[in-house]
Amino acid sequence: MLENTKLSPFHLAIAVRNLEEARDFYGRKMGLPEGRSSAQWIDFNLLGHQLVVHVNPALGVDGKVSQIGNHVDGHGVPVPHFGVVLEMAQWEALVEQVKDFVDFVIEPYVRFKGEPGEQATMFFLDPSGNALEFKAFRDIEKSLFAK
Repeated sequence: MLENTKLSPFHLAIAVRNLEEARDFYGRKMGLPEGRSSAQWIDFNLLGHQLVVHVNPALGVDGKVSQIGNHVDGHGVPVPHFGVVLEMAQWEALVEQVKDFVDFVIEPYVRFKGEPGEQATMFFLDPSGNALEFKAFRDIEKSLFAK
């Protein structure tokens, strides 16, 4: 039933500690268009996908979303994380866009070189500690689900 016949937008809701901080990060710095909002949440258009940030008072002013590091290709990949698979040129442009305002958890690099699934990737956190991964393949059709 959920076999992919047409790519559909996803909906992802995440916790943030402060809506204005999230609006600054996702809207102003990352350049995501803002959709609907209320006193508790904001919708952002993440490349056609619906990213919703919900304020979670339990995080507190200095709080961060908890996560673990999972060993992948010699790095501690933050879990949970989310992001979008981009075209290589988009990924390279995004690296340039974010490098001055994020602290990379995993610096931009190419992982699995010469293997099926070779990909450019980077990980960084939003101000609330949500981990984002953006990746790119030279040939998405051949490589995205390569074994």
